[in-house]
Amino acid sequence: MFPRPRYIFLDDHGMSTVEYAVCLLAAAAFAMILFGVVQSGTVAEGLNDLIERALNFKG
Repeated sequence: MFPRPRYIFLDDHGMSTVEYAVCLLAAAAFAMILFGVVQSGTVAEGLNDLIERALNFKG
């Protein structure tokens, strides 16, 4: 009925939760880095210029 003591530590039942948490932390860190890059002066100017040209396009 109860698992033997040597098999208690071999059970990976909670691993999916840990992997999910680590993945969320990695995604949040990547998002913060990407946000910092996009907010930098050169990239922000380039994006603004691209959006402005797209809005003023007369095909």
